[in-house]
Amino acid sequence: MKTLKTPLDKEEVRQLRVNEPFKVTGKIFTARDAAHEKLLELEEEGEEPPFDLSAYPCFHCGPVMKKENGVWQVVSAGPTTSIRMEIFEAEFMGKFGTRIFIGKGGMGEETSEALQRHGGVYAQFTGGAGSLMAGSAEEVEEVHFLEELGVPEAIWVIKVREFGPLLVTMDSTGDSIHRDISEEVERNLKQELETL
Repeated sequence: MKTLKTPLDKEEVRQLRVNEPFKVTGKIFTARDAAHEKLLELEEEGEEPPFDLSAYPCFHCGPVMKKENGVWQVVSAGPTTSIRMEIFEAEFMGKFGTRIFIGKGGMGEETSEALQRHGGVYAQFTGGAGSLMAGSAEEVEEVHFLEELGVPEAIWVIKVREFGPLLVTMDSTGDSIHRDISEEVERNLKQELETL
């Protein structure tokens, strides 16, 4: 199984294809709804993001964290439902160059089109496997907007080793497992309704 190292190689990301598993070693950052909104607002005001958002995968996650002896530890970090970020992701890619998004449940057509434009992928991480992710977390390197947004919505930069397995479900060619399944369900439903 391929292991991608950060900072990410743009061409390596572009070559990933639907149904391809991979892992990540290096850094990832978490960002849910409020974090996306905050970063885009700052950009609109002419402010730079706190780090290079193009260098690392974005994990749709609200982690459970604890502080021990002044050091943050990842207790659990399972994926959150990604479709909630659909309203942000195309603009986010265009402005910040982020190319890998990790979550659960897939994303929509606007994100799919942006992945094609920018050479990115969406990858699925198993829901309910938050402790598996925590096991790959080596240390919390940074946290941003903690006081303003709170633990789940803050942006956590986490150093990981072999985080995964992750499965590409949307790629830079426009392929999408989520779209394929949705279309198949719709066809099957139509056939069943016709037989009633």
